[in-house]
Amino acid sequence: MLAVLKQYWGYTCFRPLQEEIIFSILEGRESLVVLPTGGGKSLCFQLPALLKDGMAVVISPLISLMKDQVDALKDIGIAAAYLNSSLSIKEQGEIIALIRGQKIKLLYISPERLQGEETVDLLRSIQISFFVIDEAHCISHWGHDFRADYRNLRIIKDTFLSTSVHAFTATATKAVQDDIVAQLRFSEPAIHIAPVDRPNLTYRVAPRTIIIKQITDVLEKHANEPGIIYCLRRDDVDTISDKLNKFGFRNLPYHAGLTDEARHVNQDKFVREEVNIMVATVAFGMGIDRSNIRFIIHAAMPKSLEYYHQETGRSGRDGLPSYCYMFFGGRDYRTWKFLSEKSSNQDTLIAKLNTVYHFCSKPQCRHKAIAAYFDQAYDRNNCEACDYCLDEFDMVEDPLKTGQDILFCVYEATQEISYGFGAGHIANILKGNFTDNVEKRGHHNLSRFGSMADSSLEFIRYMIEQMIGQDFLVREGEYSTLSITPSAIKVLKGEITPSLVKPLLAKKKKEVAKKRREIKEKEWQGIDQELFQILRNKRAALAHKHRVPAFIVFGDKSLKDMAIIKPTTKEAFATVFGVGTKKAETYADTFTSIISEYLKS
Repeated sequence: MLAVLKQYWGYTCFRPLQEEIIFSILEGRESLVVLPTGGGKSLCFQLPALLKDGMAVVISPLISLMKDQVDALKDIGIAAAYLNSSLSIKEQGEIIALIRGQKIKLLYISPERLQGEETVDLLRSIQISFFVIDEAHCISHWGHDFRADYRNLRIIKDTFLSTSVHAFTATATKAVQDDIVAQLRFSEPAIHIAPVDRPNLTYRVAPRTIIIKQITDVLEKHANEPGIIYCLRRDDVDTISDKLNKFGFRNLPYHAGLTDEARHVNQDKFVREEVNIMVATVAFGMGIDRSNIRFIIHAAMPKSLEYYHQETGRSGRDGLPSYCYMFFGGRDYRTWKFLSEKSSNQDTLIAKLNTVYHFCSKPQCRHKAIAAYFDQAYDRNNCEACDYCLDEFDMVEDPLKTGQDILFCVYEATQEISYGFGAGHIANILKGNFTDNVEKRGHHNLSRFGSMADSSLEFIRYMIEQMIGQDFLVREGEYSTLSITPSAIKVLKGEITPSLVKPLLAKKKKEVAKKRREIKEKEWQGIDQELFQILRNKRAALAHKHRVPAFIVFGDKSLKDMAIIKPTTKEAFATVFGVGTKKAETYADTFTSIISEYLKS
C-alpha cells in the first residue's frame, strides 16, 4: 500500500483513517465512510482499485467531477475513464472496448446511467472489484442534496450479489448516516466516521452592513489568492460581480440564468487559474476540485449548516490555511423561510434554518458549534481559528440587562393587543425616539422607553437580531413582527444570560487587522514567495496548454514545498510533496530548470 502510495501519488504516509478505510475495501467488507473535504476521500477507493483484480466502478453525481477525477488519475499514470453524456457515440464505444478488454481500473458513471440495461449488461460481462457511491448523502431524504436516482442505487445489491459496495460522503448527520445504511441494505458494514472539523479553516461571521465594502475589505487581505463569493440570488451575483470588476477585482459570475456555454467557460477559466475570483450562487462549486481555494465569502446566510459546511469545505482542500467569511442579515432568514414554507418538508427545513441562524447570531466557537451539529465532540477549549476564539469582538458588559430590556419591551408593547411590532419600532422605543408611531401607540409611556438611550439604533437593532438568533425572540407573520419565546421567560427571570457582542469599533478593528497580518506572515515563514508566484504562473500556463484544471499539474502544497526545498535535480525534485513516479518524469525538467534560473538571477 505504501509503495503504491509513493509511486502514484508521491506521498510517504497516509492521512488519519485512510489506512483503515482501504483495508475495509481490500477485505471486501461493505463500508460507510464520512470523511471531510480535504481528508483524502478519493484516494481511499482509488488506491485499493489498483491492488484488487478487476475494475472498480465509482458512481458520481456530476460530469465535471468525473472529468476532473479521471484527468487527475491519468496524469499520475492510472488507467481511468468515465461514461457520460458529454462523450460522443464514438468516444463511448472506445471506452466500452477498453472496459471489455480489461484495460481500465477505475470507471466513473452517473447514478442515472446505472439504471440502463446496457450499462448493467456491460458491467456484468467483466470482473468488478467493488462499487463506490460517492456523495452518498444524496441517497437520504434527510440529506441536504437529495436525488431520487441515488435512492434507486439499491439495484447494485440485487444485480451484483457478491460485489462489495462502499458509500462515501464528506457531510452527513447521524440521521443521514443511518438512512444511507438502511437504503443500501448494508449488513454489519464497517463504519468510518472522521472528525467533521476542518482545523485549517478559520471562520468569521458578521452582520451584513455595506456588503460591497465588506467584500472588498476581504479581497484586499487575499490579493492574488483564489476564492469564491456566494450570493443568495442571481441578481446579487450580477450586481456584486459588476461592481467588483469596476473596482479592479477581476472576477467572473456563475448562476443558472447564464447560458450553459457561459457557465462552462467561466468555470473552466477558474479551475485553470485564468481568473481567481468567482461570484456565484450555490449552484457553483459542487465537483470543483481546485485544491488551493484560499477563501470563501458568503454574502448571505446559507439555508442550513450542512450547506455551509459543504460550501466552506471547498476551500483549503490541500490542508493549507484558508478563510471563511459570512455576512448575514435577518432578510436572509425571511427569504429562506418563505421558500421553505412552499416545501412538503417545511418543518425539517425551517428547523435547519433556525440552527444556522443561531450559529450566526450567537458568539461561540464556530468549530465547536459545527462539530456539535454533526453529533461529534470537540475537546479543544480554544480552536484558535474563528472570530470568537481569536477574540475579534467585544462582549456586551451587561448582556442580561440588555436582553431583559429588549424582551420586556416586546412583552409590554404587545401585552394588550393581538398583533405585534417589527424590530424597527421596538428599537425606537428602547432608544427613546418620539416617532409618530411611538406616540400614536402610547409607547412613550412604557417602562422601557429610553432604557437604551445611550446606544445607537444600529447597536439596538444588532442586539435584537442576536436575541432572535438565540431563540429568545421570534419573527412572525407577513410583517415580521416580534414576540417572545418560552426560553425568553428564563432570561426575564435571570435564569439564562444571552451571549451578546458589540459591533466592531475602529480601535478593535485595528487590533484584529494587526493580528491577522501576523498570522499571515507566519503561514509564509520559510517559503520563497517570489519563487512560489513564478511556479504558480508556470502551473497555470501548463494547465492552459493541456486544457486541464491547474490542481492536476500540482497543488499549492507541492509548489510551496518546491519554494522551500528549491530542487535543481530530478533526484531532489522526487522528494517534493505530491511528486510520484509519473509526475517526476513529466514535470521534473520543467520545474527544476525554472528554479535553477531563479537561483542564478
